[in-house]
Amino acid sequence: MAIEVVWFKRDLRTYDNPPLVEASESGKQVACIFLIEPERLDQPDSDPIHIEWELDCAIELRRELKNLGGSLEIRNEGAISAFADIHSKNVISTIRSHEETGTGWSFDRDKRVRRWCRKNGIDWVEYPSNGVIRGLRNRDKWKSSRDRRMRLELIDPPRQINGFPLGNAIPTMELLGLERRDVLHRPKPGQEAAIETLESFLTVRGESYRWAMSGPSQATIHCSRLSPYLSAGCISMRRVVQKTSARMRHLREKRSEGQDTERWLKSLSSFQSRIAWHCHFMQKLENEPTLDITAQNPLIDNNLNRELDHLKFEAWSEGRTGWPFFDACMRSLIATGWINFRMRAMLMSAASYNLWLPWRETGLYLARQFLDYEPGIHWSQVGMQSGTTGINSVRAYSVTKQGRDHDPKGAFIRSWIPELNRVPDEYIHEPWKMPASIQTESDCVIGVDYPHPIVDEASTRKEGVRMTYAARRGDEAREASKRVYDKHGSRRRPVNRKRAKELDKNQTKLF
Repeated sequence: MAIEVVWFKRDLRTYDNPPLVEASESGKQVACIFLIEPERLDQPDSDPIHIEWELDCAIELRRELKNLGGSLEIRNEGAISAFADIHSKNVISTIRSHEETGTGWSFDRDKRVRRWCRKNGIDWVEYPSNGVIRGLRNRDKWKSSRDRRMRLELIDPPRQINGFPLGNAIPTMELLGLERRDVLHRPKPGQEAAIETLESFLTVRGESYRWAMSGPSQATIHCSRLSPYLSAGCISMRRVVQKTSARMRHLREKRSEGQDTERWLKSLSSFQSRIAWHCHFMQKLENEPTLDITAQNPLIDNNLNRELDHLKFEAWSEGRTGWPFFDACMRSLIATGWINFRMRAMLMSAASYNLWLPWRETGLYLARQFLDYEPGIHWSQVGMQSGTTGINSVRAYSVTKQGRDHDPKGAFIRSWIPELNRVPDEYIHEPWKMPASIQTESDCVIGVDYPHPIVDEASTRKEGVRMTYAARRGDEAREASKRVYDKHGSRRRPVNRKRAKELDKNQTKLF
């Protein structure tokens, strides 16, 4: 008798999982499989931190499927090889999976799998996994399509799975030939932890989100911390959207009864506006799967003519630039696999405008650090923060200003840079300005215990902005930017032109 195969990709959950539910309702036995593909391990953006996280989430999924009567085989094998092996022993009638928005290698792999399925008479049914629209021609109607998907009813797990067991072996990190990375404060893996994290954000941690999300210390508590779970698909974006909306309705009811819920409502409104961008950025990679290789606007990228300076790259990547707040953020990211969104932008901005480093090398390095690496969001942001899209404001973050705004007393700096522990508050953001006597008293001699600034932060940033605007001038560059907007630009319209102008001015006022 033919079997159905559920191919788990980045959807490691039983809730709100149409491929799993429809396979369980097919009347056939269901084999579930998750692949750690050798080709994926060879990609320059891949890191053991990603693989171990997904592996642990898959192990949690296996337990959940077992409770439903199913099983999950975890294989270190390419997709076609794995399916061919299964098909040779047990005829596959249908493969069901979610659509995946990834870089070029997964796009090409899916095309090969599609051809193999056709050749072997197997139906491969793919399901939308979020608000990303496959085959989209332009962005004109994208938002309404995304919103309709987010309103679809959430799907419960199947009541029972007629499981077809394939195998029980679990490839360990050692068997995969991968070295484990110790990550501080690593979240618990799996669907149950994802649901608990969302619940704690919506009912406990999220009240201060609007005011705390920009600073790296407070953000660790008051941001949703859902990104690793969304990247592995332990929770669906539709669930996040609908549970947030339900919580806001409840808060409005409480407000009408006289309770003060204004802070909560403002914070969750801010959260809603940010999760709305999630699929917007992923749609860019869906439309152009080579964004990790080629800039959205190659003409402007060529005009910028950035070159890799290995000494600057090493200082940037190791958190040894001599800019305390920047170095603390980079060291925190390396140690924990996470930093808040604004600081991610600052890390990329400093690389692009201050150090004039090429975006692909710095983008790949950051991709390997993020536990929650989501290619569509990451590479879209790399393009924006490096000034290579031609359609976004040039956002050049002042590292010193960011530090003074979000870590005025230097507590975050000292927690990650012990060399600066005894530096007085007045010098913590610019320790190179300390008199020699205070350097000695602080056990921090600049150039010995902590590096001199690798470049002058203010002047290089301003020069980087100047050169970026110069690269965007000219009819050819403007025409190229128009093509980028037509393909990738947001169609959201501001409430009024005056307000839009104010917002744009504030966005670029980061010096």
